[in-house]
Amino acid sequence: MSAWLYSVILTAAVCIAVYLLYYMGFGVAKRIAAVMFVFRPGKNADRAVLDSCTGWVKHVGRFRESGIYEFILDARLAKGNAEVALLDRNKQQLLKLNQQSPAGKIELYVKSRYYLRWDFKSATGRCELHWEESA
Repeated sequence: MSAWLYSVILTAAVCIAVYLLYYMGFGVAKRIAAVMFVFRPGKNADRAVLDSCTGWVKHVGRFRESGIYEFILDARLAKGNAEVALLDRNKQQLLKLNQQSPAGKIELYVKSRYYLRWDFKSATGRCELHWEESA
């Protein structure tokens, strides 16, 4: 096998792996300008530590069961703004949380795909988004 063909196959395999990981909820897409930016998506929460951060982060939301979910945004910012939107598979906004409206409930279905999109505007501090299925 030639080196060129080997590199094409390897590149294709890496691209497919990245694509699958992102759509399974393990990857994150972002466009960020910041002095410091640490983002950790989790099973039932996302966490961010920021310093002079402007931009966005998007990842697939992983919801294991159908039901009504409660989302709570805890934005402890020294300055700036942070906002989180829950989007459906067509990227239509279903729920929007920010410092003025930090909590919301919505019914989600396990077979549907959802995305969480964070938007930051000159934000400095810590943010955390928690979600859990309501009874």
